[in-house]
Parts: sequence; structure tokens; C-alpha cells
Amino acid sequence: MKNDPLDHGQKVALFRFGVISDLVHLPPGTRGLYEKLSDKAARTYTIPGSKRTVIAQETIRDWLKKYRKNGFDSLLPKQRSDRGKSRKLPDEVTDLLLTEKEQHPELTIPLLIKKIRRNCQVASDTRIPESTVYKLLARNGLMEKKNVTTKDHRRFAYQFAGELMMSDVMHGPAVRIEGNKKRKTYLIAFIDDATRVIPYAAFTHSENTASFMPVLKQALMRRGIPQRLFVDNGSAFRSQHLSLVCAKLGITLIHAKPYHAQAKGKIERWFRTVRLQFLPMLSEQDKSSIDAINRALWAYIETEYHHSIHRTLGESPLDRWAGAGEKVRYVEPGVDLDELFLFETKRKVMKDRTISLNSKLYEVDAVLVNETVTIRYDPSNQGKSVEVCHQGRHVQHAKLVDTYANCFVKRHNSESIVKNENPKTVKQEPQLFESSHPVDFSSITKGMQEEEDV
Repeated sequence: MKNDPLDHGQKVALFRFGVISDLVHLPPGTRGLYEKLSDKAARTYTIPGSKRTVIAQETIRDWLKKYRKNGFDSLLPKQRSDRGKSRKLPDEVTDLLLTEKEQHPELTIPLLIKKIRRNCQVASDTRIPESTVYKLLARNGLMEKKNVTTKDHRRFAYQFAGELMMSDVMHGPAVRIEGNKKRKTYLIAFIDDATRVIPYAAFTHSENTASFMPVLKQALMRRGIPQRLFVDNGSAFRSQHLSLVCAKLGITLIHAKPYHAQAKGKIERWFRTVRLQFLPMLSEQDKSSIDAINRALWAYIETEYHHSIHRTLGESPLDRWAGAGEKVRYVEPGVDLDELFLFETKRKVMKDRTISLNSKLYEVDAVLVNETVTIRYDPSNQGKSVEVCHQGRHVQHAKLVDTYANCFVKRHNSESIVKNENPKTVKQEPQLFESSHPVDFSSITKGMQEEEDV
């Protein structure tokens, strides 16, 4: 019969005994004991359940003292006093702690816990460990030291929908991409300041400009063009492309001051709602792909969030939008947002009539060889045709190079292209090979005939 496997505590105790086993029978005060302890402390070990590889001399001495006094059981690791009880804080307690800390950043953790208990917001038997609260606040960036006396922080709220739209990015869960591989996601979201309506939000695999701009375009198409767009200081929000699009649409682009999270309080509060209400309810099927998690997100926004009573507003976001949305400026029929949101970059046409964009080759007209052209493209449609402009004018839509098809394309004389001649009218003489000297085929034929006669 096989022996029962050892649990973690027994493995740790056996390891500790193995370290001190040759010392336990030595009388206390034995000469050379200090040197033996120093020698053991200088070694490296494989410690069960730990990444550490060294043991302090005082720790070994403590193990030896415990074993001499109480035997093997004293080497077992101590158990948690709250074993069997969850250390995770209830969602409502987490929400209260974050809200109070944001409003009163000067409160220490003990005072913060005392305040929410004094206001009867938490049941008296609810455990709130200070270490757990510290980790919670640190994860949400609320434990950084800030000078709360030199800045004038005031709450603000616009009256009408479309006067101010906020945007920010939140780290999201990992989703499957190919097979069993997983990749991290980022939640890019927009919120209307006056109504708390979410014009649009989507999980993406990156937080760069190429991922941000399609989400912005959807927000404008669904809920109109805001007068102001309030964003963070990340590289995606500082891009020239975003500034150019906002300028063309008449949107005032405003960047928050560095390390000033309070200014983006509304979008940060919505992200907290997503963490508490949406993410815990996701199933494995919802995280099977980026499209699946976005479908689940938008179902939550439209069926739950937009119809729930907002604590600050006293009504649902959609009800507030219905009463404050008369000044929203929607996209006019003549405005082509797809054209407006195209990215631009410059490339020099190579001698083989190609340009390189995102590691892909596109073929352009031969007259543009060695010229610098402007490429306008949609980064979300990799491999599609791109617009080629030269000297401020549209020239063509370039497609990906088909190297196999080019094997059968007739090459044109470069001189005819320069002279703007029609390549079809230029007579092409077949040429088997090139030579600087003419070849006398009659002499070759005569020699072959003489060899046959012989």
C-alpha cells in the first residue's frame, strides 16, 4: 500500500529538520556551534513553497531551539488565525473604501476603516484587514503621496449632453486569440459628462493610436460630435493624428494634468463599476475571443448600465440624455468619417515600383519611381488597398504586390514611359540574351554542316 502524500506543512517541517539534523544532539553551548551555523547559512537550498534559496543564521538557530524544546511539531509552519475565512473584501465594502479615499485622500487606513464603520455603512462583524485595504488602495493608485493643500479641487458637471466627453483606458482580462494562447486586453471607453451615457467602449489588444481612433469614430457616429474631448496624457492621446481629426471636426482637445486622477473621476468611476459588476460575471465563453467579450460588454452597457438609476444623477443615464440631449451635434450627411480618420504617412517609391507599409509591399505606377508619396490608409484593414497621393493630389489606390502574377506581365520600355508614349504601341523585339558584340549565326551553321559531312 502506498504511503499517503505529505502535505505542504509536513514537507516544510522535514526540510527544516534536515537542515538542523546534525545539530540537534549537540549539547547547548557546544564549541564550534557558531561556525556550523555560519556554514549552513552560507549554503543554498531548495525550499518547499518558496523562491528563496538562502536561510539566515538566526532562523536556523531558532529552528534548533524550537526542536529541542517541543520536538518535530514545532517545526511545522504556523497556520493563519483566520484559516477557512475569505480575506477578500465584499464588493460593497470595496466600493465604499475607494469612494471615501478618493474624497478624503488625507485619511490613513485605520481612520478610513473607522469612518465607514462609524457611519454604519458596514456590518459590525465584517472583517476589514488593514493589509488587504492597503493592497486595494495601492492597486487603484490611491496610496501615492500627494500635496492636497496646494491645489483647488472642485466638482464640476456640464448641463447638456455633448458639451464634454471624457476618455481613458483600463487594463482588461486576457482573452484567447489562437488555440489556447491568451493575450491581454485594454478597455477604451468614452463617457458623456452631463448624462454619464457611454457613447462607445470596446476591448482592444493595444492602447495605441491605431486602436483608439476606431473606438472614437464609433462614439461620434452613435452619440454625436462633442464640443470638448477630455483625455489623458498617454501617447495615444498626444498623437498628431488625433489632434488633426479633432481640429477638422471642431472638437477642443483637452489633456489632463499629469498625476491628476481626480479630474477624470467620472470615467474612473465607470471603470470601477465595470470591475465590480461586469468582469466578475464573465464566462469562459465570453473570454473566448475579443469579439465575444465586446459583445458581452455592449450587452451589459445597453441592457443594465444605461437603464440603472445613477446615484449622483438620481435617474438613469438614458433618461438624463433624453432631457439634456437637444444640443448634441451629430455628424452631417456630407461628412465622410471613414475618409477623415485615415492615417497618413510618407514613403519613397522603390525602383521595383513598390512601397512598404507595415511590412507589406504595395505596387504603384512606374512614373512614381524614386518619388516621395503620401500614403493614406486604415490600420484596422491590413492588406486592403491604400490611397496614394503625390504633391497634394490623389494618384491611385495601390494594391498588394502579386509576385506570381508579375511573372507573366510584359515589361515596358522605360524610355516610352518617360516620353508618355503608349507602351502597347512600342514594338518589342524578342531578345534571347544581351551581348556587346554581334553574333554571326551563318558561320555557326556552316561549322555544324561540316561536322555532319565528316
